[in-house]
Amino acid sequence: MFVCLVIVLFAGFPVAFSLAAVAGVFGAIGIATGDFKTSFLTNMLFRIQGTFNNDNLLALPLLIFMGMLLERTGIAEDMFVALNRLFGRLPGGLAYATVIVGAVLSAITGFVSASVVAVGLIALPVMLRKEYDPRLATGVVAASGTLAQVIPPSLVLIVLAEQMEVSLVEIYRGALLPSVLLVLSYLAYIFIVTRFAPERAPPSPRAQAEAWTGSRMFIATALAAGLPLAIVFAVLAVIYFGVATPSEGGAFGVSATLALGLAKRKLTGRNLRQAMDVTGILCSGIIFLLLGASFFTLVFRGLEGQVWVESLFGHIPAGSIGFILFVNVAIFLLAFFLDFFEIAFIVLPLIAPVARQLGIDMVWLTVLLAVNLQTSFMHPPFGIALYNLRSVAPPSIRTSQIYWGAVPFLLLQILMVGILIAVPQIVTTAPPAKIDIDKVPIILPAPPE
Repeated sequence: MFVCLVIVLFAGFPVAFSLAAVAGVFGAIGIATGDFKTSFLTNMLFRIQGTFNNDNLLALPLLIFMGMLLERTGIAEDMFVALNRLFGRLPGGLAYATVIVGAVLSAITGFVSASVVAVGLIALPVMLRKEYDPRLATGVVAASGTLAQVIPPSLVLIVLAEQMEVSLVEIYRGALLPSVLLVLSYLAYIFIVTRFAPERAPPSPRAQAEAWTGSRMFIATALAAGLPLAIVFAVLAVIYFGVATPSEGGAFGVSATLALGLAKRKLTGRNLRQAMDVTGILCSGIIFLLLGASFFTLVFRGLEGQVWVESLFGHIPAGSIGFILFVNVAIFLLAFFLDFFEIAFIVLPLIAPVARQLGIDMVWLTVLLAVNLQTSFMHPPFGIALYNLRSVAPPSIRTSQIYWGAVPFLLLQILMVGILIAVPQIVTTAPPAKIDIDKVPIILPAPPE
């Protein structure tokens, strides 16, 4: 069943329908041979119902819509221009601004491809005009876009929380410090490069002339960059401290972004419709993936596939440490050929039961795998983020420059995986949020008839 799925995927068929089709064929074979009980099909109906009743998944369209609004209304571009005025007089100032804008867009959009394309269109032409080294410029853009994997309230973390069956709020809490460390590592790398090779990222003469020339410039910069940042931090804060659920936080973010767009007179019927169209397409794709993956996992377990997986991991030495190392190396290698959604919906549900049997902290494992999967977008020559960047980069940028520019940031991501394995307390000792139970709605499943 697993081999047939791999063949179908490499043949180029859509992932969601490939999952459902392979599961349907092998489910029918299992019923015909008596190896598969028809009661599992009844469970599939309950899974579909549970998917649409899931409160966490309700945050998906809201957070996507918020990110698309920031992009389509040009608020994200204004933020980059404002940060350029703030940092532009420094060597690598545009690169610093790109990392910050990329982190904000990544936190909202939650999709690497969307973040890379948006940051590439906004920041890459400006850096190239300022005579930045193409390798450094493209590497910064690609790495900033991949932050969508780990920065809360990332949509990727919502998907991982559902597949690993762990608390979304705990995932957000655990991913906060690793994501901050990743951003700081990017900024530190830019600082080191510009310290020893300032010609690779020269300061902007115009920014030097404009920076902090008066209170009007300061206010304009604070409003352009501060308000979008405030929305992102407010959404994260209300979720982190238990004031609101992720879906309520997303609704708050959408309302604030709409109000900001109206106040800046940048919200029009055209860009509002574009944002809604993109949101609908992305959410539909996620739902079909989730349903297809649920069907595949159900049939796989109905045929006792989890017993086969457990027996495979039973031969790995060193217990839980050997399991962690093997899984991370395997996912790193699989990411050369499979994208995030294929790994998240196919591989992770198979290893989650084994991890629970070994007594591994599931929140730590989920955050660790999120950082590991971040590298899948930066693998030369198959990284999706590099393909996305190639599509928006000017023809003067060689593909080899994009690949070499991604390598240092890929090494930083791998280093972060090693740090999280060596020091799990970075995730597990996150300060608990004070949750007022009376303010958090609890949705209980209806009792069976």
